[in-house]
Amino acid sequence: MAGDESFYEGASFYGRNANYGNFIGVRQPSSAFSISTDPRTANQLKAVSEKISSGVKAVEIEMLQPDVAESIPNQHLEELNRLRKLTGVDLTLHGPLIEPTGVKGQGWDESQRQQAERQIWSAVDRANKLDPKGNVVVTIHASNGLPEAETRVFNTETKKEEIKSFWVVDERTGQFTNLPLHKHYLAEEKKETESLYEEIDNKIKSQNGEIWYKSLQNINFHANNGASIINQTLHPEKELGPEFKKIFEKRPLQEIYKDYVSGNREQVIKLIEDPRLINVLDSTMTQLTHGDIYLRDAYAEFQNLFDQAYDAALRNKNYTDIKKLDEFRKELVPSLNKIEDPQKIDEFGREIIKGVNVLRSLSEPPRIFRPLREFALEKASETFANTALQAYDKFKEHAPIISIENPPIGSGISRAEELKELVKKSREVFVKKAASVGLSESEAKKEAERLIGATWDVGHINMLRKYGYGVEHLKEQTKTIAPFVKHIHLSDNFGMEHTELPMGMGNVPIKEHMELIKGYGKQVEKIKKVIEAGNWYQHFQTTPFAETLSAFGSPIYAMKMAPYWNQAAGLSGNYFAGYGAINPDIHHSIYGTGFSNLPPELGGQMSGKNRLSGSPME
Repeated sequence: MAGDESFYEGASFYGRNANYGNFIGVRQPSSAFSISTDPRTANQLKAVSEKISSGVKAVEIEMLQPDVAESIPNQHLEELNRLRKLTGVDLTLHGPLIEPTGVKGQGWDESQRQQAERQIWSAVDRANKLDPKGNVVVTIHASNGLPEAETRVFNTETKKEEIKSFWVVDERTGQFTNLPLHKHYLAEEKKETESLYEEIDNKIKSQNGEIWYKSLQNINFHANNGASIINQTLHPEKELGPEFKKIFEKRPLQEIYKDYVSGNREQVIKLIEDPRLINVLDSTMTQLTHGDIYLRDAYAEFQNLFDQAYDAALRNKNYTDIKKLDEFRKELVPSLNKIEDPQKIDEFGREIIKGVNVLRSLSEPPRIFRPLREFALEKASETFANTALQAYDKFKEHAPIISIENPPIGSGISRAEELKELVKKSREVFVKKAASVGLSESEAKKEAERLIGATWDVGHINMLRKYGYGVEHLKEQTKTIAPFVKHIHLSDNFGMEHTELPMGMGNVPIKEHMELIKGYGKQVEKIKKVIEAGNWYQHFQTTPFAETLSAFGSPIYAMKMAPYWNQAAGLSGNYFAGYGAINPDIHHSIYGTGFSNLPPELGGQMSGKNRLSGSPME
């Protein structure tokens, strides 16, 4: 440092980089930022008070953890409203991490979706207490635990996006399956005009057909095998001789089989005069049982496929197939009791074989699998629309705003095109159901756009870099979602992991994001930008507010002109120009530029003076 009159500002200042905080055109005032509270504590009243003391004018209350959220008293929320009015801060709320589709583990059930809807509604309902006369923004993740519908990567060599695998759901069972999407060298090449989604749909259609016809083949095998065994067994006299024929003259074999399977073997044996034929009879009964089981298995599988075919025909409004299935059902119903009557099991086998032929004759295989993307959007949109409708019904013009957030890349509904579709579908469902709360179609459309929007998390979308995407792809993502953005979450990272650093400390292209959102007529300074910097708090134990202001080049004073926060630490001069004189000349005139003239207690050789009082030293 010898001869240098300015100290190094330290790792927390980036003003020496001319591009840092260069937000000309989209500089954000400090009032545009909000800080999130610690989601691990139920004492959100204390957490908000601490954030206000750092100088912020907006705070986002974190209810991320459902169990902790349930521990926050209503009195705290009401007291937070009083604190809001007293201090003039704005309050928003981050709802609990709930899977809105109702998917849990590897399965789905409608009751689980309804439970998720009730949990989300609870958060929205309680959010109104923060500002009963306003419209509190409530952020809810688009998914939590749902896998990414398609594993998509960007091939940096071919410069094309590729799908490696995708998830499908069997809606009847709620079970999920991951299917690979690989090239078939024997099959026809993929058309250049075929989109990635079309490729997936074609793969699912092919998979549905393969599974359908394989299932029919399996039923046909069981039914024919069972029928063949029973037919051969019911005419044993050709092989067993006249002794057996005498037994059947006394009583038909079907009746003997009925007694046999009912546990009346002893009565059957009494019909046999020759003890040597008992083993032959046991063997015959075993064969009939074998054929019987084959037919029962075939019927169980047939019943499941019939239901799938009927459901598919109803969904697709395929009236030709519905008529065909109805006709067979009317014909089969009178024969259903035959499966319980061992004497008529051979007749029932013929009915099953006929039913297989009916299913084979349908116009197209029923859609067993649906793309998870399509399924998730349908179920999640119902949850969000119902919640928004309930909020409007209860609070009318003061209903909280539901802002759906993109989760980290790798989760379901994490990309802009998916989030956009979810917002649009949620609004559409809202409009369809709005008559129930007294809204006309035109009024419902306005309310849907006002009450349902998107929270854009720039840190979450930055994780696309992990899959080979670059800045241009990130810009396209923001361009896609920009018209729907109501709220922004700020966290920086390097695109590999879900770290939460203050902006400017990773490689999130935040300036480009802001410019694109502003380009859609959005007043970005009025959209609350919530600083989510959990990793910064954890490792550095300081508020990220100043670092964020520097990263955005925010003006220090209300005039919205220089100096800016990215310049402040490097300025010197009067009150209005920075921190004041740093390392003044008098320092060197007294102590020089080396260490030898420092006082002895600091390791120097300058004796005779005490560095605190100036009195002679003993």
